[in-house]
Amino acid sequence: MALLSLKQLTVSFGGPNLLDKVDFQLDRGERVCLVGRNGAGKSTLMKVIAGEMKQDSGEVIGQGLNIARLEQEVPDGTDGTVFDVVAQGLGDIAPLLINYHHVIHQLETDSSEKVLAALEKAQHELEAVDGWSVEQKVEAVISRLSLDADMEFSALSGGMKRRVLLAQALVKEPDVLLLDEPTNHLDITSIMWLEDFLKGYGGTLLFITHDRMFLQSIATRIIQIDRGNLVSFPGDYANFLVRREALLDEEAQQNALFDKKLAQEEVWIRQGVKARRTRNEGRVRALEQLRRERGSRRDVQGNVKMKLQDADRSGKLVVEAEGVGQSYDGRVLFKDFNTVIQRGDKIGLIGPNGCGKTTLLSILLGRTQPESGDVKLGTKTEIAYFDQLRSQLDEEMSVVDNVGQGKDFIEVGGASKHVMGYLQDFLFTPERARTPIKSLSGGERNRLLLAKLFTQPANLLVMDEPTNDLDAETLDLLEELLMSYKGTLLLVSHDRSFINNVATSTIVFDDDGEVREYVGGYDDWQHQRAQDKRAQTSKKVTGKAKPSVKKVNKKSSLTYQEQLDLEVLPKEIEQFELKQAELHKRISGADFYQQSPEKQAKTQDELTTLTSELEAMYERWDALEAKKEG
Repeated sequence: MALLSLKQLTVSFGGPNLLDKVDFQLDRGERVCLVGRNGAGKSTLMKVIAGEMKQDSGEVIGQGLNIARLEQEVPDGTDGTVFDVVAQGLGDIAPLLINYHHVIHQLETDSSEKVLAALEKAQHELEAVDGWSVEQKVEAVISRLSLDADMEFSALSGGMKRRVLLAQALVKEPDVLLLDEPTNHLDITSIMWLEDFLKGYGGTLLFITHDRMFLQSIATRIIQIDRGNLVSFPGDYANFLVRREALLDEEAQQNALFDKKLAQEEVWIRQGVKARRTRNEGRVRALEQLRRERGSRRDVQGNVKMKLQDADRSGKLVVEAEGVGQSYDGRVLFKDFNTVIQRGDKIGLIGPNGCGKTTLLSILLGRTQPESGDVKLGTKTEIAYFDQLRSQLDEEMSVVDNVGQGKDFIEVGGASKHVMGYLQDFLFTPERARTPIKSLSGGERNRLLLAKLFTQPANLLVMDEPTNDLDAETLDLLEELLMSYKGTLLLVSHDRSFINNVATSTIVFDDDGEVREYVGGYDDWQHQRAQDKRAQTSKKVTGKAKPSVKKVNKKSSLTYQEQLDLEVLPKEIEQFELKQAELHKRISGADFYQQSPEKQAKTQDELTTLTSELEAMYERWDALEAKKEG
């Protein structure tokens, strides 16, 4: 029996129904992803399921379920410690729990009678509502997500804030967890942590994401919202793309046959007087039905028509940086960084939030003077800058005024074009084009910023997080555009697929604090970094495993068994590393998460055990080497 069902659900905000008599069911343990164009109704469907919005008709079966929803953005006014924010997910009992937690902390520095009395009162209040078990839930979730309960929420990074809000949702122990764009504004490290967490999460999950690699890794089924209807695609994202294309081809063929028949009947009805005297009234009624069907048909929404305005070619050298260093608030962001960027390079910048990617961009563009080192800019560069904060958009102005700046016509590609026609290329209807920016969705704002950006001739394109909120179709088109772009591209993104498809090289803020350059995209960086680590490990192991037992005896006090262990350990470590790599490969495979949860858990437990054993072997090897050296 389905955990949750929708029957003939309809939602409309005027115009065509956003959701048109849809049926849907969610089974226990599924991880289902909702996909569709911006504005198709994905978030609306989630709100209806969560009980935050009322449908126009139809029913939701399963309203008694415990459902938690993680929103796209961090809610305004969220404050207090991590413990406070997580506990707020418990509803009415939260204030009692938060008060008790604060009194306990106050007692550490103040044991006056007043504080002791407040503690006694807080304890009685919790006991009255069986609050001790609830407190354990909060502590368990905070521990599970590796959070610091006493940290101030406002002091956390964007990624950690999202993790705290996830904990707030999980503490409810929901039957269904709803995640609306959970990877938005997260860096790659946080996205990968979330992937691993959700793979091991045993509950039922319904989520929305624009991150195709995240979708491929997590989803066991995909639901597409298209023109008011829901279409289910079992399997992963790769399977969805193939089957969706086949469905669209079939629909196009059926529509072509329908339109041909309608055209033939229209010709027949318009024949001369003789034909009208003898015409078949049943055939006339059938034609009227065909007209009604054609009038109610909702065609596939067109794609964005994007075109970059090429400026004159820049010089061969675009940017040269030598020994560049920068710090912020006493923390070194990067030092001794060197690079040469030439015309036509497409460079992706990768690193965690707050590491200094945007600062480095500003220095490379000559907008910020570095604390150390020199930056040389090439000649004839014309820059177009996509700002992740969208500061180039005026929130109070309309869509058309933001692009046209009061003019009816703009210059695009050397020709004059009406601003309304240009905006329609970016899927803004005339009505939507007159809407203030502040009422647009995140995806619409990004599309508008692209529209404004692409009116500028440029040979150096700088894009800071352009993929946030864009639907998959627009992402694909933007990728194709950037791949064929003849100018130079500097790209900051946490979308691994996007970097793989666009970047020819990457500048990476690595885990050890160094900034390095790698050839290729995200996967190439991962492969090269793994190779470097293996080379270092191999050098370390083989370099220290060569001495004979006789030499070890002369220079150390190793026992005979320890000498044997020291000889054997390098080979054993190598074998364990091969097993570890095989398990990683198995887990990252597309078919892994189509297995039963028990098989998945068994493999992940095996990997955890193997990793622990490998770490112990390294510690043993280091200890023996230290003893050998005396």
